[in-house]
Amino acid sequence: MTGLTRISILMPVRNEAAYLPAALSSLARQTLRTWELVAVDDGSCDETPAILAAAARRDARIRVIRREGGGLVAALNSGLAACRAPLVARMDGDDICHPRRLELQATYLDTHAGTGLVACSFRHFPRTTLKQGMLSYETWQNTLDNYDLIMRDRFIESPFCHPSIMVRRDLIEQVGGYRDCGWAEDYDLWLRMADAGTRFARLPRPLFFWRDHPGRATRTMSEYSATAFRACKLHHLRQGFLRDQRSVIIAGAGLEGRAWQRLLAGEGVPVSGWVDVDPRKIGRILHGAPVVSTEHLQARQGKILVAIGVRGAREQFRELAQLLSLQEGLDFICVA
Repeated sequence: MTGLTRISILMPVRNEAAYLPAALSSLARQTLRTWELVAVDDGSCDETPAILAAAARRDARIRVIRREGGGLVAALNSGLAACRAPLVARMDGDDICHPRRLELQATYLDTHAGTGLVACSFRHFPRTTLKQGMLSYETWQNTLDNYDLIMRDRFIESPFCHPSIMVRRDLIEQVGGYRDCGWAEDYDLWLRMADAGTRFARLPRPLFFWRDHPGRATRTMSEYSATAFRACKLHHLRQGFLRDQRSVIIAGAGLEGRAWQRLLAGEGVPVSGWVDVDPRKIGRILHGAPVVSTEHLQARQGKILVAIGVRGAREQFRELAQLLSLQEGLDFICVA
């Protein structure tokens, strides 16, 4: 590998024989050629090792690290330590890159020195099996096309599809690499990088194709469950927005809001009040706190977590908050 290598592609794999050839083929077609692939085989027991070995024989840019298991976080950190280029692009063994993905993301970072991470728009495939939740997530994430929107919505869901990003390697190292905390390792990384002042960007063009299948990690690993995501969010909120808060107000007295109440109670942070628009709930006492209408927002004391799961309701709350001169990120933050 020469000193001209600009990008290290970090690819942890485990039993990806069915999809890996297509992923490797998409890398071979990249218009930017000065890359290395660091493929970390985390104890595969299918044909994955043979596929990687054959690929490495054909292409000197491919290096394979063999591990006897240990999990995704350990595999990522092992691969990250082996990356030699200043830019790291993530990739999984079941996805596909547009031929210009590496070229366009690297060019963006080259011309925007203040940006530390650039994602791109993505599309799920195959489309025929997708449910509305995945389609809505795709649409929402792809609309986060600038730094301010990414930061505003970072506690709603993961703002990036992990294998679609390119990042300056030193920034990941500065925040301690990947962590195994019982929740999504990528989401935890984004939130730590945000707190460290990293600027994010997204290219609007769909340059990454995220394969949906029953064995995908987001479907099978407990770290990607809704419960784990809430725990990750609360951990980071307690470092910033909710630091030193003895109680909070929750906007939304439905299932999502109640899930947040249980999580907060476990941390010793009670809910002092609920805000809801359902007339059947207003006036009730829920977990020891009153449910009030939105008219009481101006008189509220404390910070507000917006945990409204109904489609479109989040934007309605934001419009109301603007009329009441409530500032997002200061007075309230959306967590659903």
